[in-house]
Amino acid sequence: MMEETSLLLLLFVSSLLCCTTNQAHLTVSPSSSQMFKRDFVSLSCEEDDSSAGWTLRRNTTRQHMSQCGASWGRSAGSSCNISLIAPWDSGVYWCESREGATSNSINITVTDGSVILQSPVLPVIEGDDVTLHCKTKTSNLPADFYKDGSLIRTEPAGHMTIHHVSKSDEGLYKCHSSSHGESPSSWITVTEKPTTTPQPTPPSWITVTAPPFVCVAPPLVYRLAYHLVVFTPYFISTLLMMSLYRHRTTGYNISMATPPPNQAAEGLAEEYDDIMEVTTEHHF
Repeated sequence: MMEETSLLLLLFVSSLLCCTTNQAHLTVSPSSSQMFKRDFVSLSCEEDDSSAGWTLRRNTTRQHMSQCGASWGRSAGSSCNISLIAPWDSGVYWCESREGATSNSINITVTDGSVILQSPVLPVIEGDDVTLHCKTKTSNLPADFYKDGSLIRTEPAGHMTIHHVSKSDEGLYKCHSSSHGESPSSWITVTEKPTTTPQPTPPSWITVTAPPFVCVAPPLVYRLAYHLVVFTPYFISTLLMMSLYRHRTTGYNISMATPPPNQAAEGLAEEYDDIMEVTTEHHF
């Protein structure tokens, strides 16, 4: 019984851990890795389950693991708004739950200059098109675009599109305008395109009823619970019957081995008569 109870407890805890698969995804608006000083920025933890208690945190050169609302930003549910962002707000931002789970991270650079490079905040998937914008607070600029310090090309309209990006396009990008100066550098990450593999077809005698991404408790738990509920009364009744049977058997043996009181008295009387007869015959 102790082993079965321990197994049930272990399976119950495992099912709870299986079901705690909540995730969050961090987004930023405007969607750019570079900001001008005094811009308005909103960061949001897009969560699967609000009960997980996701909050926004960041690492900067001035603060480590600080939370939104403590000394920066204004918390609004699962979002954090920064009204007048400053260069010291540059850093890494992410969402974190009460249990310590983390979301994707975003690097934000805030500049006091007059030129920024608008580039993707999130990783780019291989095969997609990516457009980079070199701009001031009012408009795009004719600019030179650089990757890892090397000139790629000059674009009169101030924006450059990379078609069908691959891992070789991953790197550090910046832009330069002859009339306004140079932007900070931003890293662009390229991830592999997810491949879809066909799922193996189960045999015909197996019926799959659980929907995808739904966590269910292991069937073994229900089977063990069912057996405990059904067979426990039979087990207890069997023990009781065996105990009663042993009690009756012991009582019967004792009664057979010990003669009744009346029979014992009659036997003593017969022995006494025999002795008296022998004594009388000897006397005559």
